[in-house]
Amino acid sequence: MSYICPICNAPLVQNQKSLQCEQRHQFDFAKEGYVNLLPVQKKKTKDPGDNKEMMFARREFLNQGFYQPLSDKVNQLALEYTTDVNKILDIGCGEGYYSHRLFETLQSATQSDIELFGLDISKFAIRYAAKRYSTMNFCVASAFEMPFADDSFDLAIRIYAPSKIEELQRVIKPGGILITVSPGPMHHYALKKKIYSEPKLHSEESIVLAGFTYLAHEELGYSLSLTRTEDIDHFLNMTPYAWKLSDSQKSQIIEQGLECEIDFKIEIHQREQ
Repeated sequence: MSYICPICNAPLVQNQKSLQCEQRHQFDFAKEGYVNLLPVQKKKTKDPGDNKEMMFARREFLNQGFYQPLSDKVNQLALEYTTDVNKILDIGCGEGYYSHRLFETLQSATQSDIELFGLDISKFAIRYAAKRYSTMNFCVASAFEMPFADDSFDLAIRIYAPSKIEELQRVIKPGGILITVSPGPMHHYALKKKIYSEPKLHSEESIVLAGFTYLAHEELGYSLSLTRTEDIDHFLNMTPYAWKLSDSQKSQIIEQGLECEIDFKIEIHQREQ
């Protein structure tokens, strides 16, 4: 077990349906199988992270396979840059789409026992992930104070999620691999042109992380074409764009369909020895 107490940082030991540390701080597993390691005193809002509506929209959109090329590419790079992977961390795992596809790919390719831990601050997302993917470990927690022991993970992925560099240095093993995904320059540019008078491109600069060696940079781009009302609705509602578009703009997009650029920047980092 890699979990540590989010209150005192002591190791957590499983006792039937709960985790407990030597200071007797206790965290119960929910019926879906996840554990909430985000103490109320560390929350900035009652239910931080994506709400139920955003989680549902993203889940339905991803389940249609629109971002499967990204998942496939991350999985390919994980196989290419890692050996002897036992423990994987998905930082900001959401509802578990990328987590379970990575888990299945690596387990099938290596035929070894692999543990995957998914972390997200959204209780709604983690609840769904744990219920659907029972072979993996999910927790509600902050990526800025991750409840894991030092040097726990051989591989970590971070898709769009913010995190703290000191925590990445701490929980990833020396020699371990971190794969990050961020928006490339043209990501969603056609949609941004409908919102902003002078839309800006995303940065092309590489993400260089202290304590990590920068190994490689990959770009993944393709055109997203949405014609079904429900797909367009889910796409808009899983992003901040839903708040920036007027009702008339949304109606126009739904009527005309949506064509926009998908542009991902994928970078591979290795924890220094």
